[in-house]
Amino acid sequence: MNRRNFLRNGSLAGVTLSALVKETAQASNGNSSANQDKDVDLNEMTIEELQQKMQSGELTSKSITQWYLKRIKEIDKEGPKLNAVIEVNPDAESIAAILDDERKSGKVRGPLHGIPVLIKDNIDTADKMMTTAGSLALYGNIASKDAFIVKLLRHSGAVLLGKTNLSEFANFRSTHSTSGWSSRGGQTKCPYILTRNPSGSSAGSGSSSAANLCSVAIGTETDGSIVSPASVNGLVGIKPTVGLWSRSGIIPISATQDTAGPMARTVKDAATVLGAMVGTDVADAVTNQSKGKAHKDYTQFLDVNGLKGKRLGFEKTFLKGNPDVVALLNKTIALLKEMGATIVEVDVLKPTYALGKAENTILHYEFKDGLNKYLAGANAKVKSLKDVIAYNKENASETMPYFKQETLVSSEEKAGLDSKEYKEALAKSISSRKIIDQLLLEHKLDAICGTTNGLACCIDLINGDYDTGFSFSSPAAMAGYPHITVPMGYVHELPIGFSFFGTAYSEPELIKLAYAFEQGTKIRKAPKFLQQL
Repeated sequence: MNRRNFLRNGSLAGVTLSALVKETAQASNGNSSANQDKDVDLNEMTIEELQQKMQSGELTSKSITQWYLKRIKEIDKEGPKLNAVIEVNPDAESIAAILDDERKSGKVRGPLHGIPVLIKDNIDTADKMMTTAGSLALYGNIASKDAFIVKLLRHSGAVLLGKTNLSEFANFRSTHSTSGWSSRGGQTKCPYILTRNPSGSSAGSGSSSAANLCSVAIGTETDGSIVSPASVNGLVGIKPTVGLWSRSGIIPISATQDTAGPMARTVKDAATVLGAMVGTDVADAVTNQSKGKAHKDYTQFLDVNGLKGKRLGFEKTFLKGNPDVVALLNKTIALLKEMGATIVEVDVLKPTYALGKAENTILHYEFKDGLNKYLAGANAKVKSLKDVIAYNKENASETMPYFKQETLVSSEEKAGLDSKEYKEALAKSISSRKIIDQLLLEHKLDAICGTTNGLACCIDLINGDYDTGFSFSSPAAMAGYPHITVPMGYVHELPIGFSFFGTAYSEPELIKLAYAFEQGTKIRKAPKFLQQL
C-alpha cells in the first residue's frame, strides 16, 4: 500500500484512513523510532523549531506526537490535573507515522506538516473521537464527516492530537455557569494558578496550549471565547473576521458571530495556522465574502517595526479599575509610543455596550435555529434543542449538579428567524460595524486597542463566574471583525493580554501590530502550575 498517495480527505483511492492507520501501526509494532526515547524537551518550542528538528532528522512527527501524549498524561491527567483534554485521538501516532513517511519521500505539505494540534470539542472530526460540546446529551456523537476547517487542517499535514474540554455548549447553557466546566469533561484549570478559572468557552484549548500539551490549539468564539482564555492563559489568540474560516461542522451558537480561530504561544505560530485554514465553503455562504481578501500565508505580514507610524485608538475607560492592571496598562501605552505608535484616546465600549441586549436576543434565536439544524443531521441520540433540555432534566444529577439550563430553555422559547423581534435585534447588533468603522475613519486609526480581559477569577462552581473588569471582546464580536490578543504582562503570576482589533479582513494589519508588540516585549513565560496565589 503506497502511503505517498495519502489524500487531503484522509484516505487513499479505495482505501480508508482507518485501514491505512491499522497497517502503519502493525508495521511499526515493536519497531518504535529510536528518537522517541531521546531525552528531548519540547516545552515552549515553536512550529518553526519543530520543523527544523524534523527536517534535520533529530525528531519525527511520531516522536513529537509521543512527547505531547506523554505530557498530556503527566500534566493533564496526573500531576496538576489540568483536565484540559477531553479526549485523545487513538490514531494520532499512526497518522504521525504516515506523515513521516511522506517527509522521507520528499513530500512536505507545508509549515504544519507533522505538527500536533488540539481542537475544541465542538468541531466535527470523522474519526474515532466524539463531538459533544462537552454535553452528556451528545455523548456518543461520532461525526460522519470532518468540519470544513478540519479537512483543511488534515490537508496541511497537521496531526489531530485530540479534543479539548470547553464550557458546555460554548458557555451558552446558563447565566450562572462556571467557565471551563462541562458535564462530560468536568472542570478545566488555569495552568498558572490551578485554583483559577481558565476562562471560556475555549478553556481547554487555552489551558492546553499554555501548558505545552500541544504545539497549537483551535478554539471557537461567539463573544470572547478565544481572546478571553488566550488572555488569562498567556497566549496569542486570533478571532478572525467572520467568514475567513468556515463554520460548517461546528456545533453553533450564532451564524452572525461564530468563528473558530488559533490559540498559540507566539504570533507567528497563530498566523501560520490562520492561513492554513482559510477557504470558501459551499456549506457556509459567508465564506464567499472572503474572496480576494484572504491570504494563505499570514506570516508574510510579520514586521518587527509594525508599530512605527501607526495610529491606535486606545479604550480610555480602561484607565480605571484594578490598580495593578492599570499600572501595567500605562506601562504598555508608554512602550507603544516608544515603538513609534501614536495613541488616541477613544471610547468604543459605551456605544457598543448599548447594543448588548440586541446581541443577546440574536444569540438566543440563532442558537435554537443552528443547533436544531446541526442535531438533525448528527449521529447524536438527541435531535433537537428540545431533546437536549429533556435529557438534562432526566439526568439532572449528572448534567446539572452545579448550575441549570435556563439559557437553553429561553432559547427554545424563541420563534423562527423570520420574526420581527429577531430582525430588529440583528439590525441593531450589527450596527456595531458602523460604530467601529466611523471611529477608525474619524481618527484615522489603524486599529483600536486596550486590555483584553480582567485577571482570571477563582473557580466557583456554586456561584459561577464573576466579573474582574476590562472585558474588550464585544465590539469586534458583534461586528464580526477580527481581534488579536497578545500577552501584556503578569499580575501576581496571572497573565493578562493586550488587544488589537479593526475592520473586516484587517488581519494583515493586526498581525503586524501584534507581532511588533510581542517582539518588543517578549513577555510570555511558561506556567508554573502553582497550587494557589
